[in-house]
Amino acid sequence: MPRCRSLLAGVIAAGLLLPATASADFGDRPLREGSRGHDVRVLQDFLTRVGLRTTVDGQYGPRTARRVRSWERRSEKRVNGRVSRPDARKLRSQVEQGVRVFESLPETTAAPAGEAATLGSDGLAVAPESAPQEVKDAIAAANRIVGKPYKYGGGHGRWNDSGYDCSGAMSYALHGAGLLNRPLASGDFMRWGARGKGSWITVYAHGGHGFLVIAGLRFDTGYNNAGKGPRWSEQMRPTDGYTVRHPSGF
Repeated sequence: MPRCRSLLAGVIAAGLLLPATASADFGDRPLREGSRGHDVRVLQDFLTRVGLRTTVDGQYGPRTARRVRSWERRSEKRVNGRVSRPDARKLRSQVEQGVRVFESLPETTAAPAGEAATLGSDGLAVAPESAPQEVKDAIAAANRIVGKPYKYGGGHGRWNDSGYDCSGAMSYALHGAGLLNRPLASGDFMRWGARGKGSWITVYAHGGHGFLVIAGLRFDTGYNNAGKGPRWSEQMRPTDGYTVRHPSGF
């Protein structure tokens, strides 16, 4: 028996067998749904600090897993709802650098005074005079397909189509501005361009949907416009779960 105790003590001292503990430091162990402890509380606090508000209760439940998946999408990580040691290092680094992977947006879109597009009674957008030519061209292109019906896959086989889906409409507008040379799916837009909001054009995308905000107006085929094809709106939509990108320089 003493020999067994000495062997076990040696294994533990060598770090080969560590007892499960609720007081592990964040990053010491992988975390997943069902995990509990101090490191889960740190995870929840860190998610809140980078813009994904999470209840800090030390329990890795379904809500925390959803927040982790949102963080993974915005941080270009594999989306599985788990936090590996490398994930923990990246999240800690984001917190230390003050990175915000998600910023809540107001109910309505906004642009600096004198720089916002206006929406006419005909449903077409009017670009501000101060906008760069590419922005004016994107708005003009989008106007050309306003009123077209929603068509799944529309705009992907050819630029001039009888109808457009969300990413087909986005691609058409950006192609008209000379910013895109081939149609992209909504999932592709999650990796397109540069991170974060643009000064003139912002892309919001996840695996199932995408839309644009150009000079303060939303160009979209969904939300309060579901099933009607591409339209402009002055009203913003919830953006939780979307990756935010923009064309470089705009």
